Amino acid sequence: MKTSHDLIITLLSSLGTRREINQYLSAFTSVESARFAVVKVGGGIIEEQLDELASSIAFLHAVGLRPIIVHGGGPQLTRELESQGIESKWIDGLRVTTPEVLSAARKVFLRTATALADALDQHGVKARPIPSGVFEATLSDMPNVGLVGEVEAVHLESVQATSRSGYLPIISPLGETANGQILNINADVAVKELARTLQPRKVVFLTKTGGLLDAANQVIPAINLAEDFDRLMAQDWVHGGMALKLREISDLLHHLDEHSTVSITSPRHLAEELFTHRGNGTLVRRGAHVRQLEAIDPTNESRLRAVLEQAFARTLRPEYFTYNANRRIYVAGDYTAVAIMNEDAPAPYLDKFAVTAEAQGAGIGAALWNHLLDEYPAMFWRSRKNNPINTWYFQRADGCLRDGQWVIFWRGLTNRNLIEACIDHAAHLEPSFVDSHELKPQPVGAG
Repeated sequence: MKTSHDLIITLLSSLGTRREINQYLSAFTSVESARFAVVKVGGGIIEEQLDELASSIAFLHAVGLRPIIVHGGGPQLTRELESQGIESKWIDGLRVTTPEVLSAARKVFLRTATALADALDQHGVKARPIPSGVFEATLSDMPNVGLVGEVEAVHLESVQATSRSGYLPIISPLGETANGQILNINADVAVKELARTLQPRKVVFLTKTGGLLDAANQVIPAINLAEDFDRLMAQDWVHGGMALKLREISDLLHHLDEHSTVSITSPRHLAEELFTHRGNGTLVRRGAHVRQLEAIDPTNESRLRAVLEQAFARTLRPEYFTYNANRRIYVAGDYTAVAIMNEDAPAPYLDKFAVTAEAQGAGIGAALWNHLLDEYPAMFWRSRKNNPINTWYFQRADGCLRDGQWVIFWRGLTNRNLIEACIDHAAHLEPSFVDSHELKPQPVGAG
């Protein structure tokens, strides 16, 4: 008989492959419970999508994952102040916090955290609000913002005690000075400081938009800061709140472990974002630079061969890396992703695209792909018809054709004659890998 845990895993498998699900679960459960994830939930989400939010958090709880939640409450506080006839004022994105505003904020934050705890309780998850005592703060040195705090230290005793008692911590963005003065803290700042102390595997921002949006208001699926930060910051559509968010995320990730990532998604898509390679939101990682290999030597040939053979689970032909002046080889990070382009075809041909198992879902493959698109806006490639990555290729191709055992894809090509030439070229290419019947048995212990 299946347990509830098994049923949840089965449900997750409807979002992605069993291999993906197990890979992420293994990664998330390999760290202590408190270091799985810090989740920031905006007040608007709690107000408008409370049941969906509670259901998503309960889903994580059911597979043994215990996030630490930091909540906001901006819309609720604004309405509370309006009801008291108090005008909301802002300076550089910070709410001016008078004693009257602070008094209202304390009440609103407690109501907001309690509402989330009650909703989680209805989904079978015990949660406990932590209204203060986590953030030690000093008054901001920004003039005229009032009782706004800058975090000096993070104290985890109440968070750890709450977790040990079997409750999910829900932290309010309020700090306290050494002499007991309560201060208002920007929720994003609270998340950043908490994450710097906890060093979680994930930092998740749950938003209505479900991710960072590009110029066409489409969610940007992945951002590799090493490759994309300067390019994005130079775009005229990146300004104001988005520019600030990118800078804050960049600063945060540079204070976390290199494997830590930030996800921006919606409550509805939280499980898909966390447990599948394709995700559903914006995945941001510190990232790795993409470089082109200038030459092939025995050392890098060995590393390239290892990556390709692991990714394709097949043996490359011995002569595959024979010198080819029209071949371009791109490597991301420490050989965690590899792309090989051939330019002696009717159009640039993507001969190999491989990402190691450890790097899948970490945004490195997306960073390498984006780098290729910058250099080759028009290209084509082929993939075996049973390749599980084909769904990813279908989403990125302008067209495709099934030809026997192959699916031939193209992107950026519009001339019909050129497309037909590319299809013919791909269909008649010699295989890069040794067929199983060509492999000769080796004696046991042979090197």
